[in-house]
This record gives sequence, structure tokens and C-alpha cells, in this order.
Amino acid sequence: MLNFNFQNPTHIYFGEGQIKAISREIPLNAKVLLVYGGGSIKSNGVYQQAKDALAKHTWFEFSGIEPNPTYDTLMKAQEIIKTENIDYLLAVGGGSVVDGAKFIAAAALFEGDDPWDILAKNQKVTKALPIGAVLTLPATGSESNGNSVVTRNGNKLPFASPLVRPLFSVLDPSVTLSLSDRQIGNGVVDAFVHTIEQYLTYSVNGKVQDRFSEGLLQTLIEEGPKALSPATKEDLEVRANIMWSATMALNGLIGAGVPQDWATHMIGHELTGAFGIDHARTLSIVLPAVMKVKREQKREKLLQYATRVWHINEGDDDARIDQAIRLTEEFFKKMQLPIRLSDVDLGSNDIDLLINRLDQHRLTALGEHSDITIETSREILTLAI
Repeated sequence: MLNFNFQNPTHIYFGEGQIKAISREIPLNAKVLLVYGGGSIKSNGVYQQAKDALAKHTWFEFSGIEPNPTYDTLMKAQEIIKTENIDYLLAVGGGSVVDGAKFIAAAALFEGDDPWDILAKNQKVTKALPIGAVLTLPATGSESNGNSVVTRNGNKLPFASPLVRPLFSVLDPSVTLSLSDRQIGNGVVDAFVHTIEQYLTYSVNGKVQDRFSEGLLQTLIEEGPKALSPATKEDLEVRANIMWSATMALNGLIGAGVPQDWATHMIGHELTGAFGIDHARTLSIVLPAVMKVKREQKREKLLQYATRVWHINEGDDDARIDQAIRLTEEFFKKMQLPIRLSDVDLGSNDIDLLINRLDQHRLTALGEHSDITIETSREILTLAI
């Protein structure tokens, strides 16, 4: 196992009716900016619950954060922050809203010329406004980590800082009952691939991390389809297990002390930036191709994945790996996500653009071995057609 430092201070309030915890988590003398996306939190009752919890606070609101939050939209919040002397952010929504709040929090106290430098030039975040979150769509794990992704002019770039990790997050599975099938499928697959990126690398004898990861993968495989089935769609236990799996997939626990990949995400970000494809749908397209192209480097873990997650115990090694990849693709299809570029009307003529963008963003040595070059990425995208 590799050396690691691990701390996750986010206070999680999990379960029905927990939104009221906002009232005691945010100091009464704080001036709060509630940030959210569209109007769904008003139709599903979450907005009213948050409003009730803030009844004794001075608060304002900022809406319109997109599914892939854009720099231009997020910067509009800065005027309210300065005018009203905001000193606390409350993000109410899915991962994109929480990601957006993180950038807003960092940009508000950024001392450089352009807050975009946090992403484009990897400028270190030295100060940020405190953040709380009410999660409505389990997927990204953003509610308990310091990661964020922001888009500007088609460039989707990540940044990370412990200073933008939410101080608390409310996870109420009942609020996910209003999600569409597309949102459910996207969320489950996003959490699944987050887990894979930290698991399907090479062994360092991290037995605890491996077993945690395998449990999360199996839970998502078991519970994901149930959330789409009319017979179990309203089952809160199903929603609870999915919600907690998504949080655990990217709160730092399973990635502590083990190598991590993230090539699927980096290539996927370019698909979203260039063509506006849902984040999770880029992952379901790219991951199977990464598994196939890097099967020799990942052989030991692919065999472990086949045995422990999919219970494949017959056939030679190559046959078992082939079956594990095939079952992964079938799971994605069961969650109603694409597995090929052709499924989203892209083909070989679109690959050069993606390769150029990877090169532009200096994503030329991806993967746990830093051996996914531009040409390897081209091979992956070609195989994904």
C-alpha cells in the first residue's frame, strides 16, 4: 500500500427530513447566498425546506447554474457577494451546482487578476468562502470532496482544494424520487466510473480499499437498475444505497494509498467540452475502450474485477477479461447510457478535434502509469467508435 494522508471533515446529515440541519450548521450571523440550478428544487419541495431552515438567517439567492457549470454564469454571483457582503454559500442541487459553488467560493477571495487562472494556470486556492450543500442528485461525490470542474468557451477544466470542501452536506434520499431516468442513469454510472478509476489500476496490496471499491461497484450494479424499474422506482432503500455509494465513491476513502487512473475522465471532459455530451455519458463511452486498450497493464486488476465483482470464474484469463468488459458495457446499456461514439452520432471525423484539445490542455501522459500518450488516446477514441 502507498503512503497517504487522509482526512474528510465534511459533516454528513443522511436521511429523510435532514434539510432542517442547515439551521444549526450555518452560523446565525452569516450572510448566506443560496445557489442552485433550474427550478426543479422549487417543484420538488427542496427549495421550501431550505428556505424554512434559513428562516432566522439573512440570505440571498443565485440561480441558473448549468449541468456543466460555466465560468461566465458563476462569475455573475460575484456581484451579489460583493454587494451584500456574503460570507457563506449554500449549494442546493446536484454535483454541478456544488462544483459551481466551489468555484464561486474560491473566486470570491481570489487575489489574482483572473479567477479562471485557478483552472487554466493551476493557481493555488489560498482562501475561499465556507460552503454547505444539500444534494439532490447523487453522482459526483462533490458534496464531500474538494474537487470541481468548470467550463469556459468549451474548455472543461478541473481544480481541487481542501478549502472548497463543503463543511456539511445533507443527503436526503427522498429528494431523488423526482429525478428523471436520464439523471438516475447518469448518476449511477458516474459513481461507478469514479470507483473504477481508483480501483482498476495495478495492485499495491491495498486490500481494504479494494474490498470497499468492489462493494460499491456491486451495490451500484444491484441497485442502479432497480431505480429505473417501475416496480422499485419509489423504493427509498434503493435510493439511499445509491446515494451513499456515490458519496463514498469520491470522498477520498477508496483512493487513499492506491494508484489512480482518471484517463477516462480527462478524455471524457473533452467530449463534453466539444460536443456538450452529459458527463456520465462520456464516461460510459470511453471506459470500455480504455479497458480494452490498456488490458495488459491492467490485467491483474481486470481479472480481480471479473472474479470479485462479476463472479466470473470459468474460462482462460483473456476470456474472463473479455466477459467482464462485456458485462460492464451491458450494465451501462441497462442504465440507458451509450457505450460507443456512434451512439451519440460521433465518428472518426470527430477524433482529430478531441486529440487537438487533449494536446492543448497538456493531457499527454494520462493514466496510472502516465503512459496514455496522445496516440494512445487516439487509439482509445478510435476503438470507442
